[in-house]
Amino acid sequence: MHGTPNRFTNMLIRLLLLFTVVPMVELALLMKLADATDWRVAFALVLLTGIVGAALARYQGIRCWQRVQQKLAAGELPGDPLLDALMILIAGALLVTPGILTDAVGFSLLLPPVRRLIRDRLKRRFRAQFHMQWPPHPQPPPGGDRIIETRIVEEDREET
Repeated sequence: MHGTPNRFTNMLIRLLLLFTVVPMVELALLMKLADATDWRVAFALVLLTGIVGAALARYQGIRCWQRVQQKLAAGELPGDPLLDALMILIAGALLVTPGILTDAVGFSLLLPPVRRLIRDRLKRRFRAQFHMQWPPHPQPPPGGDRIIETRIVEEDREET
C-alpha cells in the first residue's frame, strides 16, 4: 500500500487530461478541418466514422464473444478473447465519440495486430503487478505465532 497515494494522484491527473485536453484538441482539429474544407465535410466525417465504427465494433464484438464461448466450452479460460472484447468495447466508444484523434485510436483498436500488441503488453503488466502484490511463497505470520491443529470430539451422553 506504500505507493497507493502516488498511483491515485497519477490516475487523477491522467483522467483530468483525458477529459479536458483531449476534447479541446478534438474540437480544434474539427474546426481546422471545417476551415480547410467545409463544415459539412467535417460533419459528414464525424457521422460516417460513427456509423462505420459502430458497425465494425459490433461485428468484431460478436466474433470475439463467439471465441469466448468456444474457449469456455473447451474448458479453457478465455483471457485473450476477454481482453480483445474490452479493447473492442473501448474502440466502439471512441468511434461514436466525435473527433479525429478518437476515431484514429478507435479504428486502430479494431485491427487485430494492434490489439495483439496491446494485449501482450497488458498481460506482461498484469503479471508484474500480480507477482509484486502476491509473492509465490506466503510469509510466516509476524511474531513467530504457531498454528496448532485441533480436533473437537463430541461425546454422546445418555441422560438417566
